[in-house]
Order: sequence, then C-alpha cells, then structure tokens
Amino acid sequence: MKVEIVDNPIDRLSAARIAPRCTARAKSTGMRCEAPAVRGRAVCRCHGAHGGAPKGAGNGAFRHGLYTGEAIETRRQTRALLQEARELLAQF
Repeated sequence: MKVEIVDNPIDRLSAARIAPRCTARAKSTGMRCEAPAVRGRAVCRCHGAHGGAPKGAGNGAFRHGLYTGEAIETRRQTRALLQEARELLAQF
C-alpha cells in the first residue's frame, strides 16, 4: 500500500499517521503499542529501536567484571570442560 504524502502546511502530521506501527505488545493487556516505528526497525524508540549502548570499555561504569566478554568466555569453557568430565566419568 503506497500512500502519497502531500506537502500540506496545515497537516504536518500526515507522515506520522501513515508510518508503520510498533510491533511491541503489552504483557498485561496483549495490545500493541501504537507509536510509529523507527525507520528501518520494527519497534518504536521506547521499545528498543536503537539497541542500547555500544560495547566496549569506553562506555560503562564497570563495578566488578562479572559480565565482561572475557569472563563470560571463561565460564563457557569451564562448563564445556565440566560436561566432558561428566561424560567421561559416566563411561566407568
């Protein structure tokens, strides 16, 4: 459906009216958000269209390091090693 936007100085909100709508739904009512979606995204600015902050040490007030990429990868490798050990012990 292609809608033509007319440059009407009285009706400046016509582009917002025909914009695609946010696909987010409320948990309590199940109704969709009716805000216009951000261009190129499926949701509005209130529901995470910009995807959060950039990654890296330059952005963030790190308190402990539990969720750094290195710590997460170390835990992943430890779980894999423990799983292999359990499988090996299960063979005896």
